[in-house]
Amino acid sequence: MSASSLPQAATPAAPAPAKVETPFRRFVSEFFESKTATVGLIVFTLLVLIALFAPLIAPQNPYDLAQLDIMDGRLEPGTRNGMDTFTYWLGTDDQGRDMLSGIMYGLRISLSVGAGSAIIACLVGASLGLLAAYAGGRTDSVIMRLVDLQLSFPSILAALMILAFLGKGVMNVVLALVIVEWAYYARTVRGTALVERRREYIEAAQCLALPTHRVIFRHLLPNCMPPLIVVGTMQIARAIALEATLSFLGLGVPITEPSLGLLISNGYEYMLSGKYWISFYPGIALLITIVSINLVGDHLRDVLNPRLKK
Repeated sequence: MSASSLPQAATPAAPAPAKVETPFRRFVSEFFESKTATVGLIVFTLLVLIALFAPLIAPQNPYDLAQLDIMDGRLEPGTRNGMDTFTYWLGTDDQGRDMLSGIMYGLRISLSVGAGSAIIACLVGASLGLLAAYAGGRTDSVIMRLVDLQLSFPSILAALMILAFLGKGVMNVVLALVIVEWAYYARTVRGTALVERRREYIEAAQCLALPTHRVIFRHLLPNCMPPLIVVGTMQIARAIALEATLSFLGLGVPITEPSLGLLISNGYEYMLSGKYWISFYPGIALLITIVSINLVGDHLRDVLNPRLKK
């Protein structure tokens, strides 16, 4: 019998390669374990899309005078407009503007001011916090005394004083919020950077005589990102709330570029007369926006901080 006619032993199949779990994939899986954070992210994404595409999906441009009719002022929710082309599902304000369209356009201003001020404040505060932790000595003392001075004032009071001097305007509101917010980022980054400053990889970078800016921004900053992301998320919600408060008090955005806070202010004087919807629906939109951001920020804190993991 030839060797070729003998039964051959079955060759074992090669094991399937193990699926490598990257840090990003692990982060995503841990984040979506929370139903509340997932709902918050979905709602916030939906609000951002509504704000971006407001000119395309809004029933009316509420700030185009050619589309307004003063006779449509303070109509109840569900009323058809005078030309019978669409329904005022959330009613109208005292100028005859569709409240649903006004909320869509107001979201654009509120989210832009909140995100813009948070990003700029993060850049300023993180840079100063890194510089304070890395340089130490007198530089650290000066920066941290400025942080202490900033944090000793109530944020709303400081913003009111700044806007009383600068006047109304979207850019002025962003500048005021940057001035009152940068200290939070600086303190957070400095605390994290002081710990990372003593790590071996920083000492190795210094032994290689790398430029200071490269050590700070290439090696030190990436390891300070987790707490910075959490603070940044929470500060966006805080900036939106501050902007709404300033606009409600009449020192925020101008009437030609209304935010949710200004929409609430426009209907405040009509609350006692039963025209609740002018302030109520923008207030609900503001509440949903802030809560959705806070839900995401709270869970980010739990995911990015190993001490808080169960």
